[in-house]
Amino acid sequence: MKIFWTTIFLMLVTGALPAQTPNKEQSAQPVANKSATQAPARPTPPQTESNTNSELTTLYGLQGVLIETLDGKTVSAQAPDQGFNPASAVKLATALVALQNFGAQHRFTTGFWTDGAFDKATGTMQGNLYVTGRDPSFHYEHAIMIARQLNSLGIRTVRGDVVVAPGFTMNFNSSARHSGELLYDTLDATLRSSEAISAWTYERTALGDGMSLQTVPSVAVMGNVVVGTAAPGARLLLTHKSSRLTDVLKVLLCYSNNFMAERIGDDLGGRLSVQRQLVNTLGIPPSEIQLASLSGLGVNRVTPRAMMKVFRALRNELQKNKLSPADILPVAGIDPGTLEDRFTGPAWQGSVIAKTGTLVRTDGGASSLVGQMRTASGDVLLFVIMNQHGSVTRFRENQDYLVMQVQNSRGGPKAFNYKPLALTMKLSDTESVSGAGNPEFDSNTKDPTNAP
Repeated sequence: MKIFWTTIFLMLVTGALPAQTPNKEQSAQPVANKSATQAPARPTPPQTESNTNSELTTLYGLQGVLIETLDGKTVSAQAPDQGFNPASAVKLATALVALQNFGAQHRFTTGFWTDGAFDKATGTMQGNLYVTGRDPSFHYEHAIMIARQLNSLGIRTVRGDVVVAPGFTMNFNSSARHSGELLYDTLDATLRSSEAISAWTYERTALGDGMSLQTVPSVAVMGNVVVGTAAPGARLLLTHKSSRLTDVLKVLLCYSNNFMAERIGDDLGGRLSVQRQLVNTLGIPPSEIQLASLSGLGVNRVTPRAMMKVFRALRNELQKNKLSPADILPVAGIDPGTLEDRFTGPAWQGSVIAKTGTLVRTDGGASSLVGQMRTASGDVLLFVIMNQHGSVTRFRENQDYLVMQVQNSRGGPKAFNYKPLALTMKLSDTESVSGAGNPEFDSNTKDPTNAP
């Protein structure tokens, strides 16, 4: 049985047929061979810088689509209640629940503590340097900033160990020990890697903070790297706070960073907790969302209709904070990352804001695109496109083609109002607060053994 989904879908979105849901059995059942799902060649797509082929290749596989107006009217639908693997589009759900639980202004905190005496004359701290916190965005440049802050307190040498909490991570590495070793080397200018120096230089230059480059922050640690908890009674030296959650999410979603998504998901209680919150708060039937991970890795199942509810809820949550989807999602053809090379034609650049999803091997190849498009007629349309059991390259071509066809049916594309900001700037909006009341670092802060 031949399935002409692409042709049918184009007739739907251009008005040749009324919007309708295709036969569920046809859209959902895997096929025994490619010939059974071969779609006819599509007509020539609009010419853009990113797509100048006279004809797109034939699309094989399964597809689910749901496109709606802002007020909830269906523009077109194809298997909207069938479960698909959304791949990294699952990160939209993770971002939503994070915003609902933590708040848009939330900052992840990393504490630096000591249990030793300080010799102001020599700049030497006799005890250990304890590190607590679970900041998923802590990176080279932040470690060098810590060295600078410790230098400002007069500390240049630590005689003891660097003791990092089991949840501490750096440079998106899940190993606390390896992260501690990275921190150890990056604090010390004589051990600092060229990558760390480049990250620091790039950030300071982007911020116009050239004065910082005239000095070299450095804290030499004489002991070892240990994974453990802080000693009772340790005193707080300083607190490092990450950029706001929305800025962290912007970087996470633009680059589709799996580690950051999983780390934030852990702080939310894990996949089952997130899934339960989505079901309870959005009214999604449990059968329509089954999460195996919060990054999109593995075999997840979400229907296009459920994903549309997630995206609408995310828009609403952002609106409560006077933010838009562009504040956390990649803008196609403008922002670096997964949508950098899509919708790059002059007319389409900036007209699509969306999250991609890609799994080359899982479910025979899975790809998705979820977000919103803007048209010349003034419409903003929300869309969910999910594909699996086929070539992810062809799926992406098809997704772009379908979005452009919908835009063309309404006068063409129109860019969203968006002023891009270097993502380095997003993660540089950190705060460091000294916990020292005097040169001896006496402090009445809470016990670090209870610190997050």
